[in-house]
Amino acid sequence: MKITKLVLIAVCAVGLTACDNKKKESNPMSDPTHTPNSESITNNAMAEEIDSTDQIKVTLEAKSDSKVSGTVVFTEINDTVKMLAELEGLPPRTVHAIHLHEKADCSSHDAKSSGGHWNPTNSKHGKWGDSQGYHRGDIGNFTTDEDGKATVTFETDEWCITCQDTTRTIGGRGIIIHEGTDDYTTQPTGDAGIRIACGGIK
Repeated sequence: MKITKLVLIAVCAVGLTACDNKKKESNPMSDPTHTPNSESITNNAMAEEIDSTDQIKVTLEAKSDSKVSGTVVFTEINDTVKMLAELEGLPPRTVHAIHLHEKADCSSHDAKSSGGHWNPTNSKHGKWGDSQGYHRGDIGNFTTDEDGKATVTFETDEWCITCQDTTRTIGGRGIIIHEGTDDYTTQPTGDAGIRIACGGIK
């Protein structure tokens, strides 16, 4: 009888140990050597970055009887605004100016409804970064390829999309493609010629 009881106690003890081990296996967090899934952490971080990103996409309208078309995307991440413009319908292998203007108004045939260069700091016109001064809208020049297409990239921490700083926010501005080249000298526009495309940043 005593032997039978001892056998039963031993069986129960083994069973409890097995159950406890099974629980530990099913719960990886109970294992002190367990490390979290790095992929899920990366995905969560990416999701947070996407949530904190502000973006505006602008479709350009042809102006002054041109055939220019394209889109311009502004993306703000970590207080820096990146611009990506993809353009077509321009003459092949030519240089053109691209600027931000005062208003997101492209209603007129020649796009003059967009006003002059965006210049909230009342600076001289010039090449971006010039120590003598430049407008916040003075993006610069770009060159088209043999098919009359161009991709223009630009980034700066002097712009913002949703901030309340009126000297930095690009909302309510117009983006203009000019027929000619900005000479970075002539005041106040760089003698860049007529406006051949316009898009409102809204």
